[in-house]
Amino acid sequence: MQSARLIIDVQQAQSSRRYAAYGAPNFISRINNVIDKVRLADAAVIFIQHESTDGVLDFGSDGWQLADGLNVLDGDTLIRKCVTDAFHNTELHQLLTGKNIGHLVICGFQSDFCVDSTTNRALGLGYAVLLISDAHSTIDNDVLTATQITQHHNVTLANIDSYPVRVKLVKAHDVGFE
Repeated sequence: MQSARLIIDVQQAQSSRRYAAYGAPNFISRINNVIDKVRLADAAVIFIQHESTDGVLDFGSDGWQLADGLNVLDGDTLIRKCVTDAFHNTELHQLLTGKNIGHLVICGFQSDFCVDSTTNRALGLGYAVLLISDAHSTIDNDVLTATQITQHHNVTLANIDSYPVRVKLVKAHDVGFE
């Protein structure tokens, strides 16, 4: 089974501005660590970019660009999306099936929106998911801190057992590929 790495919405607006995810620079470092491991295993690296028309993530704007310091190479796949689910109205599923990919390594921003929606949809489509437990983050909301939200999603996503595939949690430094 082939693997692919999905880096979800690690963009300027979510990494260095008003809507920056908690601890973004540290998360980007961990994400790069995993990207390097994925490339050594010759697995696909796919960057997902959210876009909207709210002025923050307008297509082509500074906020829409991938985050400074993110290890992006020519030949990496870029997929644009307009909703929280990276599979909805995008070519992601077709790309993955065309490359015989059945296992996804997921990280990125915002744990409670795009990471959650994409992970749930991946399970529904039959993809096994390795969620990098310390390489996704979000922002505080009116009820919970970003750390609480991320921890909650780690527990919740890893305990979904209604699909034949599961989410497995692993820390960035423990990621390995055979």
